[in-house]
Amino acid sequence: MLLSLLYVLISGIALPVGGIQMQYLWRNQLGDVYSLGLGSAACLGAAAATMSGWCSLTVGSFVCTLICTLICFFVTLKVNTQQLITFGILFGTFIGSLGTIVVTNAPNGDLLKQYYLWGAANFRLEGVTTGDIIFSLALFAVGMFAALSQAGLLTRHFQEQTEISAWGKALLLLAIMCLVTSAVSICGPIGFISLGVPNLSRLICKNKDIRAHYLISSAMGVGLLLITYLVVQYVNFGIYLPVSATMAIIALPLMALIFIRSPKAE
Repeated sequence: MLLSLLYVLISGIALPVGGIQMQYLWRNQLGDVYSLGLGSAACLGAAAATMSGWCSLTVGSFVCTLICTLICFFVTLKVNTQQLITFGILFGTFIGSLGTIVVTNAPNGDLLKQYYLWGAANFRLEGVTTGDIIFSLALFAVGMFAALSQAGLLTRHFQEQTEISAWGKALLLLAIMCLVTSAVSICGPIGFISLGVPNLSRLICKNKDIRAHYLISSAMGVGLLLITYLVVQYVNFGIYLPVSATMAIIALPLMALIFIRSPKAE
């Protein structure tokens, strides 16, 4: 129970912080950790690790996400932001297709069940080892340290007061990758929170300093995930409710209401 709550906390912080960094890095409100294929890569790595047993969940997720990040970096050198986001969506679809092939060729039903339970993101931590947890916490610490230490640079970049170099963007992508992997490799893919929550934060708070949005996004992310977790655990009407789907049902009406009331928001 306590370990599950720990990963509710980690996921509620890591994914929104990674999302707002993407939005500031690309100066685009559609920036999202999943839009460049990072989330799909984490899922592919976890699927390969589960089905083959060649390594742990977190290591498999980290390796695949690192490869994806490197590919996105080299593409960044050749295209503009809009083209990069389009590429990222298509690339993520490609990686997701590879993950589907891996899963549908599962050696046995038990491994398939284990993967789908992980993919439901219900914080049950099935098949997660002590080594996975240690590695995940280390990735989270690295990602958060980079996010905080580079906050001023990202804010100035977003306000077009400076331009981050290609190598700087590569290092930031690596740091964001650490945050994504720390959550997704353990808990499975959690949609909405890395895109919706940062946008909610920017609608609510007009402060351009990314550190303000780190705090607001983290608070909203943790709160939303905690409510969803409690609903899934205790108000599930006797059926299995995936966290990601349940959270979207809870959060999207709130998102729509805020957007309707803020038609001129950037």
